[in-house]
Amino acid sequence: MFSHIMIGTDDIESSKKFYDSVLAVIGINNPIRNTNETGQKRLFYAHNGSVFCITEPINGKPASFANGSTIGFVCESPQQVQKFHAVAIANGATSIEAPPGLRDNSTGKKHLCYFRDLDGHKICGMYRCD
Repeated sequence: MFSHIMIGTDDIESSKKFYDSVLAVIGINNPIRNTNETGQKRLFYAHNGSVFCITEPINGKPASFANGSTIGFVCESPQQVQKFHAVAIANGATSIEAPPGLRDNSTGKKHLCYFRDLDGHKICGMYRCD
């Protein structure tokens, strides 16, 4: 359904260090660096046909997170969800919502974790049990 998701940052190098560590947990490595025609630096993490992008804002204003939005990453096991969260927290993220673990609701059983990245973006790691 999605080709890519792009989020903003005011510190591309800190974001790179953070996401290099966190995304390596789920097998995503080595972003492609790019600078667009107007000078904004960007990172492109490609995996399984999708791309997660980080950019300095093109309009020159400070980056901000989207209130009410969550970006979810697929994990391969409950243990990987736990590690995804632990690595994020160890690299400066803030844990939010319930602690990582099993949720059983109307959409089925899932292991989930939630955190805010260095710029405040809400990130989720998810493993579907069914």
